[in-house]
Amino acid sequence: MKLYYFPPSPNTRKVHAVAIYLELPVELQLVDLQKGEQRTPEFLKLNPTGRTPVLQDGDFVLWESAAIIQYLASQVPNTLWPEDGKSRADIMRWQSWQLAHWYPACQPLQYENFFKPLLQLGDPDRHVIEQATEQFHKAAIALDTHLAERKFLVNDSLTLADFSVASDLTYAIQGRFPLENYPHIRSWYTRMEQLPAWEKTAPRG
Repeated sequence: MKLYYFPPSPNTRKVHAVAIYLELPVELQLVDLQKGEQRTPEFLKLNPTGRTPVLQDGDFVLWESAAIIQYLASQVPNTLWPEDGKSRADIMRWQSWQLAHWYPACQPLQYENFFKPLLQLGDPDRHVIEQATEQFHKAAIALDTHLAERKFLVNDSLTLADFSVASDLTYAIQGRFPLENYPHIRSWYTRMEQLPAWEKTAPRG
């Protein structure tokens, strides 16, 4: 299997971390987004949306990180993607929540407070930050409440749901995410950071 990836990307990180955790042999192929390599005809044949990550397994090409990690976890017996239907539905519930609520709250804060200054794209937009902060608190309250008596999101054990939701906290410090009043999220994310697979995929520099 070949993984087309861009290491600074949180979506890439979740896929790479799951592959490492499951000890799956994956060939890494860098797609440098800063150089526009995601817009080359060759890459667009793999993913017409021009985004990473993309997994290629023989003739099978898969994009969208949630789908990719489910596919990876189907390759070997493991506890990240349990066999029973209820557990899988619960994992997909949190993956859906991440896409619909968590990512839209985290991404603007990450972009305005970190990437925009880093790439010299102008000053942060205060209005965007205010709206994103309000959305962040709504989502964080739900997540923090759920984690109040749990170590992990589903079945109180590590699953794909944790990798999906944790990926959006990759730049929480740099993005100035308002996590001060959410101790259960912070404790849970500390547990994620202690995973060797998560540490190995942390953005460098």
